Amino acid sequence: MGNTVIRNPVLWADVPDPSVIRVGDDYYMTSTSMHSMPGCPVMKSKNLMNWELIGYLYDSFEDHPAHRLADGKGIYGSGSWATSLRYHEGVFYACFSSNDMQQFYVYRTRDIEKGPWERSVLPGLHHDPSLLFDEGRVFVIHGNGYIRITELTPDARAHQPGGIDNLLFETESENIGLRCEGCHAYRLNGYYYLFFIEWPTDGNRRRRQVVYRSRELLGPYERRIVLDDDMGYGNNGVAQGGIVDTPAGEWAAVLFQDHGAVGRIPCVVPVRWEGDWPVFGEEGKVPVQFEIALPADEAKPLVISDGFDDAGNGPALNWQWNHVPDPEHWSLTERPGWLRLRTGHPAASVEYARNTLTQRTEGPRCSASVLLETGGMQPGGRAGLVALQHQFGTVGIWMDDAGNRRIVRGGNGELGREVAEESVSCDAEQICLKIAFDFTENADTAEFFYSLGGDNWIPIGKPLQMKYTLDHFMGYRIGLYHYATVQGGGYADFDDFRYTGSLSSGK
Repeated sequence: MGNTVIRNPVLWADVPDPSVIRVGDDYYMTSTSMHSMPGCPVMKSKNLMNWELIGYLYDSFEDHPAHRLADGKGIYGSGSWATSLRYHEGVFYACFSSNDMQQFYVYRTRDIEKGPWERSVLPGLHHDPSLLFDEGRVFVIHGNGYIRITELTPDARAHQPGGIDNLLFETESENIGLRCEGCHAYRLNGYYYLFFIEWPTDGNRRRRQVVYRSRELLGPYERRIVLDDDMGYGNNGVAQGGIVDTPAGEWAAVLFQDHGAVGRIPCVVPVRWEGDWPVFGEEGKVPVQFEIALPADEAKPLVISDGFDDAGNGPALNWQWNHVPDPEHWSLTERPGWLRLRTGHPAASVEYARNTLTQRTEGPRCSASVLLETGGMQPGGRAGLVALQHQFGTVGIWMDDAGNRRIVRGGNGELGREVAEESVSCDAEQICLKIAFDFTENADTAEFFYSLGGDNWIPIGKPLQMKYTLDHFMGYRIGLYHYATVQGGGYADFDDFRYTGSLSSGK
């Protein structure tokens, strides 16, 4: 077996709250997906460097108006948080909490690559949970500052009647703003290890990784800071995640770093053991690159181009809907080779448009373009390409009450309404649209273009200054949208979605 060179970040894209396990020679990772559907992506790797998207836990996890953007509010910033992935006696388990539903969800399968996943719903919010299998018993450790331990049934389908449900301990509070959360729990070397993040208000004042350990499950626990480093990027600490070993006995941590508008990006950190304490990094720092005894593997794209030629069972895995889609208003078969989006209920802006189909953005730079055909649109319809977060930017076609088309660079206005920042008239039914994203050195800008032939790109409107905000709690995404402002009806067709980005080309 040769060595793989880990280069950080391993994914320059929004893959927050990673939870990684090894089963045999394969690594699997789940992450937070908030309001995107299908949700809780599952990725696979042979070497912790090259990750391939292989599926999701669910198409949707609740049939609720907010999950469908049907109540005018949605579940932005909520949905599924901080999935914990574990494998025990032939079964894969994944669990998460939902802030909007105030419930805890556990999924089980014997085949993580093909499913199906069986769902159980437990009452109560179990914030940032971690499953722990321990000599025939199952626990979930969860909380923020006040860390609790709750016992589940042996199959993890329910709370254990009469089982442990205690405050395990209270974490440090002096000079700490955000107290410990993001638990990843393990039993190793005769100890219980609980990894957390915390955010101090003194010193470097950035997110850092800490560990608590005890020889007894219920404590007492002793504490140590194991990583406090930002890789030279804006005092944004690399932290929150767990550890995993290699078949050769090496160890690594998979953590993430807040990286501006692109989102939260995963990094892999070497780990060694001294006196049964984990030691992260090289001289306390996250290395830009290091070698690990894992095999080379081909890089797979996380974000893809798509001609919509393969209808299959729906959009390619790399696409996710913004909230639960309305199945009656999208199709890959009505016009083969095209994505057709029909409008339903009117919306005030693209942020509340149903059936917006999205992919991640990637750093350091990326761009996306698409061919839009507008012949089926009705007055009041708006369709195009969006840089999606709360402070969004769009480029597309707006059709007025008289049926006239205008090419519009849109943005987020007052009272949640989309406003035209610049527009030009357009007689053509077909138009090409493009957004170019720049995440280098905190630029965090998106520029908007259109073309009537696909060759000469004409800029429109000023660049969008992108901002990662907690309104969505997610990095910027590229989206295809069509919504009505007056009444439902009409359709827009999309083809030839072209994406370019250094990570997706394997560089």
